[in-house]
Amino acid sequence: MRKDKGLNGDLDRLPMLTWIMFLKFLDDMEKIHETEAQLKGKTFVPAIEPPYRWRDWAEKSDGITGDDLIAFVDQDEAMRPDSTKGKGLFKYLESLHGENGGDRRDVIATVFRGTVNRMINGYLLRDVVNKINNIHFTSSEEIHTLSHLYESMLKEMRDAAGDSGEFYTPRPVVQFIVEVIDPKIGETILDPACGTGGFLVETFEHLKKQEKTTKDHERIQKGSIFGGEAKSLPYLLAQMNLLLHGLESPKIDPQNSLRFPLREIGDTERVDVIVTNPPFGGEEEKGILGNFPEDKQTSETTLLFLQLIMRKLKRSASGKKGGRCGMVVPNGMLFGDGIGARIKEDLLRDFNLHTIVRLPKGVFSPYTDIETNLLFFDHGDPTKEIWYYQVPLPEGRKTYTKTKPMKFEEYAPVLAWWKNRAESEQAWKVPVDAVLENNFNLDIKNPNSAKMDEHREPEEIVVVIVEKEQRIITLMQEIQMEIGKGRGNAE
Repeated sequence: MRKDKGLNGDLDRLPMLTWIMFLKFLDDMEKIHETEAQLKGKTFVPAIEPPYRWRDWAEKSDGITGDDLIAFVDQDEAMRPDSTKGKGLFKYLESLHGENGGDRRDVIATVFRGTVNRMINGYLLRDVVNKINNIHFTSSEEIHTLSHLYESMLKEMRDAAGDSGEFYTPRPVVQFIVEVIDPKIGETILDPACGTGGFLVETFEHLKKQEKTTKDHERIQKGSIFGGEAKSLPYLLAQMNLLLHGLESPKIDPQNSLRFPLREIGDTERVDVIVTNPPFGGEEEKGILGNFPEDKQTSETTLLFLQLIMRKLKRSASGKKGGRCGMVVPNGMLFGDGIGARIKEDLLRDFNLHTIVRLPKGVFSPYTDIETNLLFFDHGDPTKEIWYYQVPLPEGRKTYTKTKPMKFEEYAPVLAWWKNRAESEQAWKVPVDAVLENNFNLDIKNPNSAKMDEHREPEEIVVVIVEKEQRIITLMQEIQMEIGKGRGNAE
């Protein structure tokens, strides 16, 4: 792939590998399902018809190649491997449509509507296809190896992505949130901004450890894990990531999770668990903002997702606990006032915000220096007190870096504290009245820390300044929105 002039680095190569592996994986699965149907005396209906199946154009190492292969893949109409004229491969795949909606054909169509073949040399493409053909997706051992390889490639892509790294959450953060939220078989779990699927994969692995019966297996596979991802590249990567880890039909919504009016989300659409890292900052179109109450419309994407999450969690009823959430938020969300304060008021009134874990500097380095926090809350009783835990940097470190990132082992003290809570140099408890009196400011410093604010490092001061500048920009945008509404009413 490095020899092909159409590809520029890992950001191009991984998506190419993904769509090719995706088609090989599908064909291997179709062969298994076809055999099972024959043994049961049932008719098998393939998701992909000849001559577009992997076995029709890719399986023979001396098959279609060169310019003919590129034309077959890219063009709307082309000469097909069976020497007949018809739709090109991508054109055919993106036109697929399931009979009842929601089946694998719809997933395939959604994947390929946002996928582009960037290789321009058909002979090199044939070489890549031949190598992928040697992977046996019917072998659990090969799948296991490949899933780990794929995760490492996703991390490498994150390292090469720059601004595109927004859809990658560091693995230790994901592991910790899933560990303490502890999803169970029989529960519905959602990540409404799933990116490449890190939270969903970790949740799937967590549920598999609980699996004891065939019924457990079916429940995990068919009605447990859901995601949403509006960007085509991470959507494709998430599909492949989940498939490789063993989730046969990933249920990921390919559109913006914020597109539904909050008031129209009913009880049947609520879930037991939400684990997520919604995008920081950002700016949604006006049509999206109209889905939220007038006094809670904001350009801060995190606050929009927080409102969605609060609406999507199951209510507590008849002695049963309500839904629970673990999510990543930037520091600015904690101390934000105005619209942010009104949203936090709802959170504290209708949910039990029992824990805020404050992450150390540089967890998301090098893509942002903004300090981040983990919020944990349940639907049900209002908040009475909030526990805080400050995760310290390892001794001798001032920050994390790309080459020296955070490790999951560093969460061991937090996990030990989680079930047996007591105040310490890292942990403190705050009554909710103290938050209410301070305009719903959740940015409460550690009173037990020996390090005082006046001794902060210059780098920490810069981070605080950047956060305040971002808050000023958000407030200015909200003021402009209010002015625009006023003009609209006057007209």
